[in-house]
Amino acid sequence: MALKFNLMFPMRAVKHYREWIGNGSLGEVAKYCEEVGFDGFSMSEHPYPDREWLANGGHHAFDPFVSLAIAAEATKDIRLITYLMVVGYRSPYLGAKAVASLDLLSGGRVTLGLGAGYLESEFDALRVDYKGRGKLFDEGIDAMRATWRGEEHDGPAFGVAGHVALPLPLTVGGPPIWIGGNSKAARRRVIEKADGWMPIAQKAEMAAITKTPPLEDIEALGAQVTAQNRLRAEAGKSDIDVSFVPFESGVLRTGGAKEFVAAVAPKLAAYEDAGVTWITIEPTSRTFADFRTDLAVMSDGLVNRPPARA
Repeated sequence: MALKFNLMFPMRAVKHYREWIGNGSLGEVAKYCEEVGFDGFSMSEHPYPDREWLANGGHHAFDPFVSLAIAAEATKDIRLITYLMVVGYRSPYLGAKAVASLDLLSGGRVTLGLGAGYLESEFDALRVDYKGRGKLFDEGIDAMRATWRGEEHDGPAFGVAGHVALPLPLTVGGPPIWIGGNSKAARRRVIEKADGWMPIAQKAEMAAITKTPPLEDIEALGAQVTAQNRLRAEAGKSDIDVSFVPFESGVLRTGGAKEFVAAVAPKLAAYEDAGVTWITIEPTSRTFADFRTDLAVMSDGLVNRPPARA
């Protein structure tokens, strides 16, 4: 199966969106991604980050469901991906409703990237239990899946009887779920509750901030994907989708789209061998016009190039 490519909307563009987009629109952004061959269009989530985090490399984000709904209306086939939705930030029933609505109205194009979250100050601002986020994450997935089946969930935090949420998502049982993070808990969820994994390329310094283990080379990535798929096979489950932001992404900040393509293109076969099925790219384009130029370069050099494996 050929690698697929997911475009992460440039998170640095959100803060200055009116200047960045000019006379364009978010729908045009998504449509252009589809036209040049990207298979997915994704949005991050940070509803209320603190100023100190923002001043030290953090970023703002659009509401993922509002922005992906706009993208859905402007496109036909591209997958609409949360990269990622923090489960604990909202009731799983509100989350299930947003996901089901987007999936139905988009023609079944949602892929739901989920994470436990790591920004404690944001949890505090939203009045959510940070220390208990892991248990809430696990049960939140179960509650959402039950809701998408038209069933009720029985659990300690979110159990409720006598309720139903219609309409159901177009995707029977709900959209595919990808789990973000490198931790043992994240990898366990991939095996037990999900369909895919979004590991994070990061050195030890960044791992200390995101509170998830470091992952520094393709060999380590491949070993972990192999272990995940082996455990899933033992449980009678299929191999996972793996979406990965390439280790070479720093070139986008220090060079540009051409340099990034030159760095990543020779590595695509190695990523495939490691079990990666999706490559996620977040451009650093400073304007929508630059974004179009950068995506044209990536389309020619990566997205629409001959398969890494003949």
